[in-house]
Formats: sequence, structure tokens, C-alpha cells
Amino acid sequence: MSLLEVATAIDSTSLSTALKSVSWIVPLVQSVHILMVGVVFVSILMTSLRLLGRVRADEPLPQVWSRFAPFFWTGLALMIVTGALLVIAEPVREFMTLSFRLKMIALAICIVSAAVFGHRMRGASLSLSQEAALPAGLRAVAIATLALWVAIIFLGRAIAYDDSVWGDWSPAVLQRVA
Repeated sequence: MSLLEVATAIDSTSLSTALKSVSWIVPLVQSVHILMVGVVFVSILMTSLRLLGRVRADEPLPQVWSRFAPFFWTGLALMIVTGALLVIAEPVREFMTLSFRLKMIALAICIVSAAVFGHRMRGASLSLSQEAALPAGLRAVAIATLALWVAIIFLGRAIAYDDSVWGDWSPAVLQRVA
């Protein structure tokens, strides 16, 4: 079964039909989704900037993470729920874009990275407040994580313009050619 067939099957479900039948549901879900992307991004931004010594450098890293982690995980959970509803509402549009596929890969990497980071922070000592104690690799991870979240934001917006953004690489274009 192709991805297009899966998307078409989801599109014909009663939930998909219900989501599309009420004009205000999809815009409301999109608004909550975008708001949660912002909450998650700011949580990661503050933690990453702490890792880079740019903000809250006087506070231990585990303390900064523990302050922002609840916002991150709650925002992420709501972002996943609203994102799933958006996919159910428009599965063909989502599945048939390169932007959506790349966004999902980047999101999976970010979730795993945050889980590993959070696990390490739970067991970390407060000595991580010393800049010398932060390995260069951890700083590189902070920069890479920020770059991935910026990519997720860009790719989320690019879904609507996938053909224009990716041209011949867009699965929708490839589907029309085939």
C-alpha cells in the first residue's frame, strides 16, 4: 500500500470528514499547534542559550532545564495531538509533501535528543553551573538543536508551498509526473 493510498484511506474516515465539515475547527487546531511550537521552541532556546553561556549563566544547567522541561514536554504533547488532528484533517496534503516528511524526521531527532538530555540532567550534579564543566560537544548539540527546531518551524510553514519550495523534489510533483 502506497503512502498516497494510506492518506486517501485516512481522508475517508469519519473523523477526517468531521474535522473538515466544521469551518472553524482546522484554523483553531492550527492556532493551538503554532502556539505550542512557540512554547516548545522558547523552552529549547532558553536551555540552549544557557548551554552556550548566553543567559542564566549563574544558574546550574540542571536547574534551568528543570524550569523549562515542563513547558517543553506539555507543549510537545499538545503539539503532537494538534499535529495529528491536522494530519487526519488533510492527510493527502500532509503526506504528499517533502516538507512534512522532513519535518517529521527532524521532530523525531529532536524528541529523542530532548529525552536523552533530560535523562542526563536528572542525574547531573549542580556543578554543571561552571562554564568549564560544559564540554564543547554539549555546546555543539545546543547549536544543532536550535538549528533543527528552526528547520521544523520553516518546514511546517513550507508544507503549504511544497511545490514551490522543493520543485521537482516534491512528492506531489513526482506523483503527477508518474
